[in-house]
Order: sequence, then C-alpha cells, then structure tokens
Amino acid sequence: MQVISNYPWYYFLICLPVGLIFSGILYYKNKKNVEKNSALLISLSLLRFLSVSLIVFLLLEVFIKYLINETEKPTIIIAQDNSNSVIAGKDSLDIKSNYVKALNDLVAKVKEKYDVKIYQFDSESKPTETFDFKGKETDISKVISDIEKNYSNRNLGAIILATDGIYNKGTNPLYNITKINAPFYTIALGDTTPIRDVWIQSINHNDVVYLGNTLPIEVVVNATDLKNKTINISISNNGKIIKTESININNENYTKIFNYNIEATQAGMQKYTVSLTTIAEDQNIDNNAKSFIIDVIDNRQKILFLANAPHPDIAAIQESINSFQTYEIDVFLMSEFTKSLKPYSLIILHQTNNIPQRILDEIKINSQSALFIGLNPPLNLFNFSVTNSVAKLNDAEPSFNKAFTLFNLSNELKTDLKEWPAVKANYTPINISNNSNVLLNQKIGVIDTENPLFVFTENNGVKVAGFFGDGIWRWKISDYYNHENHELFNELINKVVQYLSVKADKSFFRIFTKKVMNENESLDFTAEVYNQSYELTTDQDVTITLKDENNKSYNYTFSKKQAMYSLSAGQFPAGEYKYEAKTKLGDKVYSKSGVVIIKEMVAEKMNTLANHRILYQIANESGGKMFYKNELQQLQKEILQSENIKSITYTHKKLIDLINLKWIFFLILILFSSEWFLRKRNGSV
Repeated sequence: MQVISNYPWYYFLICLPVGLIFSGILYYKNKKNVEKNSALLISLSLLRFLSVSLIVFLLLEVFIKYLINETEKPTIIIAQDNSNSVIAGKDSLDIKSNYVKALNDLVAKVKEKYDVKIYQFDSESKPTETFDFKGKETDISKVISDIEKNYSNRNLGAIILATDGIYNKGTNPLYNITKINAPFYTIALGDTTPIRDVWIQSINHNDVVYLGNTLPIEVVVNATDLKNKTINISISNNGKIIKTESININNENYTKIFNYNIEATQAGMQKYTVSLTTIAEDQNIDNNAKSFIIDVIDNRQKILFLANAPHPDIAAIQESINSFQTYEIDVFLMSEFTKSLKPYSLIILHQTNNIPQRILDEIKINSQSALFIGLNPPLNLFNFSVTNSVAKLNDAEPSFNKAFTLFNLSNELKTDLKEWPAVKANYTPINISNNSNVLLNQKIGVIDTENPLFVFTENNGVKVAGFFGDGIWRWKISDYYNHENHELFNELINKVVQYLSVKADKSFFRIFTKKVMNENESLDFTAEVYNQSYELTTDQDVTITLKDENNKSYNYTFSKKQAMYSLSAGQFPAGEYKYEAKTKLGDKVYSKSGVVIIKEMVAEKMNTLANHRILYQIANESGGKMFYKNELQQLQKEILQSENIKSITYTHKKLIDLINLKWIFFLILILFSSEWFLRKRNGSV
C-alpha cells in the first residue's frame, strides 16, 4: 500500500499546527476554568484538534494506492447446432430426448467447477439453454466469430461444439478457430452413412428479366448410388410444366449441369419450380424440388437519341445503353424525326446547334429529362449564360469534382478517369446556376480549371445534363485499351442515364418493402405520408392488411417514428402475400398495394450427410478432441480433469481518494458530535 498526494510532503506538516491553532483559539477563553474542570477542557480541545487536522489532511488530496488480486474461473462455452439437419437422420428421437438430457447433465456437472455459457446457432447465434432444431441454415463460422468477439479478453477454458458438421452459410469454420486461444471439444451428431439420393444442388438464374426476353437457367443435379436409374427433370411456372426431359444416371457419383432458356411471357413476380421425379430407391425426397422467383418487368424505359449528323459518339453511347436490359434506345437524325416525345423517359441531343422549337416545347410540356452532348449548349434549355457567343475550343481532359453528390461512382472509375484522353471542349466560360452539380471539370494540361465539362441541373423541376465536348467515344476506346472491356465507361453512362431517367415519386402516400425475402427474415415495411405542401407528416394513422394464398388476413397498424412510419410484422411461412396499406389525409383516403414473395429455406434439406471429418480437424488443430453423442461422460471427465483449464489470478492497482471513504466521514462526524454533546452537557464550556 502506498500513500500519495498532489502536494509536496512538507504540506502535511501544517495539518497538526492548523488543528492546534483552531483548538487553542476556541478554548483559550476558557483557560480560567481549567482548575475546576481541566479534564473536560482537554477532551474538548483534543476532539477539535483531531477533527480539524483530519479535514485539513483530506484537503491535500490524499490517495491510497494498493494491489488487488482477483481470480477468474475458466469459462466453458457450449455451442449447440440448432439447425434442422441435426435431426434429419434416423436418430432424431434419440437426439431430442436422450442426447439433450445427457447434455443437460454435462452442463450441470461442469457448472460445479467452471462458468458455463450455452449458445444455440443456425444462421445466427444466441445464448439459450433450450433447443428446437428448427434452424433453416447453418453457419458454424458465425458462432465461432461471435465467441471470439465476446470472450477475447476472458479466461476461456474450452469450447464444446456440438454439430453434424454441415454448414450451408458462411465460410469454412477451420479458418476461424485460429483466432481463439482455447481447445475445441466437438460432439459429432448426425449420420455419416451415405444414402441413395438424387437432388438439385443449385439453380443459377437472373433475378430480373424483361417481358418477352429469354431467361437462361442453369440447374446442377447430383445423384449418389443410383447408377442406371432414370428420372425426369421438369420446370414449371404457376403449376404449368414448361420444360421437361429424361435423365439417365450413368455413374454412382453423378453430377450434371442442365441449361434451359425460358421465355418470360407473364409480367410480375413469377415463381418457377424445378422438380425431379420420385423413385422408390431415393431415400431423401425433400431435396427433389427447388423453387426460385423471377421479377418479370414489362415497362422497359425508352430513350430517344436525336443527332445532327452521324458521329462516333452516337455508336459508343448507344452500345453502352444497350448493354443494360433496363433501357431501349431509339436513334434518329434530328431532321428526320417527326414522332411524339411522350413515350420516352430521356431525350439525348447530340451536336444539335439548332433544336426545333417543337422539340423544346414538347420536352417542357412533358417535363422530360434531357442530356445535351456538344460544343454549343442550347441556353434556352439550360438557362445558362456564356461570356462570349463565339465558342473557344480546346483539348480538355476530365477532372472529377469531389463535391459532386447526385450519384456515386466507383473508386476504380474515379481513378481511371485521370487516364482517359482529352476531348474537344468548349472553353468559353459558362456561367452555371447555383443549383447545378458539376460531375467533371475541364483539365487543360496540368491545370484543373473550374470550367464545367459535364454538369447537371434542374430547370423548373426537370432534370437536365450537359456534356460540353466532342469525342466521348475516345473514353470507351481508352477503357478497352486499359482493361480489355468497357465496364468503367458503361458504368459512367449507366449512372448518368439512370439518374436522368428516374422519375420522382410525387404521390402523397408511399410504401417500401422487399419484393422477395426468405422465410427466416422479418417482413418489414416503412411508409411516408406527405401533406399538400409535400412535407412529411405523421399526424395520420397508417394501417395495412396482409393476405396469404388461403385468403387469411393479418391486420397491422404502423408505428410512428419522427417523420416516417415503420412496421415489423415478424416472420411468415413461405408463400405469396398480398398487401394493401391505407391512410386518410384530410377527406381523402390513399392506398397502396403490392405483393411480397417469401421463399422457403431448403438448405437443410439439400444435404443431410454429416461431415464428421471437419469436426475432427477442428478438434485436432485446436488441441481438443472429438466425441460422439453417446460419449458425453468421457467428455465431462476430459473437461473436469484437464490441467490446462485453470483459474487465472489477475493483479491490478487500485487508487482510492481518502475523501471518498465513508468511514472517514463518519469519524469526523463522531468527533464533532462528541465535542458538541460534551459542550451542551456541561453548559457550553
């Protein structure tokens, strides 16, 4: 123990004199009474001397530093696999009853000596002491990472990992065990005996396709111990078979990839199911069918490209836009175009020095977005101004403006822009409006100028953009030269077109949710309500009704959170759910409806063959051992008798301010109280 203070040691020498002075001054006037009651006067003086000296001592900020020894018992983590594959074998009843009872007995015995923490895991992990084995996915690496995160600075004695070794989510758990300085004792569950089985391993497909387009599908089929058997594979949409063929399994470990092209003939969320016929020899028929959801879109956005004359820029931009299925582009010479602009989401004008007034009027009437590419911008379209009506041309390289906020470009594109070649640009100073956003400025030689090369603005609420240059095709060639593809150039064009073509939602009531989700996810909604001034408001109630495929209804009311509404409806079984949300704004009722598809999780049904090899590797590489479910007694003995699982004693310093000690407060209180009592009892000596 050590006494320390913020003041020099000689300050402590004044504590006693100060106490003596206070005591002497108070009782000096009573010196004549010393002969008749000297003992009382001395006692009172002593009490005052001690209390004042102690208070002065505390005012010197005295601390006591001493060492504390704390002993931490080892923590034993028990991580139990709670996924459905654990009870998929013949021993499911034995695991649910006998094994769970034996595990509880193990926990009770180990708790007598160590701290025990129990976790269950499937796709996530959480502390619990009960298991229902209903998990839809298994992520062993996740529970190991959670243990490492929560117990990295603790006395972790051992980890008991009970699982069948099957994981269908996350990484290989062997990659994670090296981060934990503790042995793994694994309990091997499940059946390792191969069964005769044919199953769909995976289906690869696009999530979105446009109405009338072809949807490519890749199906991987596996089979074990079913050589010379014949089955049929079929693809159905809403119960109607659209593709089918016969499969001859020609070896014991069969794997084959099947490729199909399906016409998207119906718009909306479409459910497709790939099925394998059931044969008597197949011992696991739960993995013979697999469904997937495709969003078939029938409103591909149309883009109009009007040019003054043929130009390489036209082909470069057209090919880039065509690489994205979301757009359809029509190209015309300005002099030949006589149609209406109304069907188009975006109008691109290329080097059009004299835009017909009909085109400008229709763009404004339809509130259509426009992109101008050329050296002489139409000022009546942009509301810009120039200092000189005669264009000054110069070679300018693109320079990314870090203050640009309308959309994000990848770091690769921002870096590669510096290597793109110069284009012919209009160097005549252009005075842009305050609400403009500059994407690219002109770089002349090594000087970054503030003259815009690519700028975005709004004109009466309509999005307008201008590229004030000529030769954008050079950027596409440069991208291919550097990377042997056009991905970065296409990214730039796609981001520009996407921003300009997206129409702002002007509705007063809006609902947001996922279109497709898994059955182990919570079905969440958010809603926004706007008043007539387009200000967010939460004065109204928002309700929603969900209906499943059997027309069963579920009614909810949204919670209000600041300027929006939210609802977490929880998890629902797989299926199609229609929803209709309503709110009342003034005297008018607004409603929004839609469909949510909840997909069944079938990962645990696809593979039920236990993988005990990985459990042996985890135990062996971490310094532990593997046990089977009927060997929990041996595991208990191993844990309790291990010499490596020990308590740890930590020694650390502790600093205490004496003024915070309660007993010193009460000591001072007793000294003052005793003095007061004696003075009062003896007539205030």
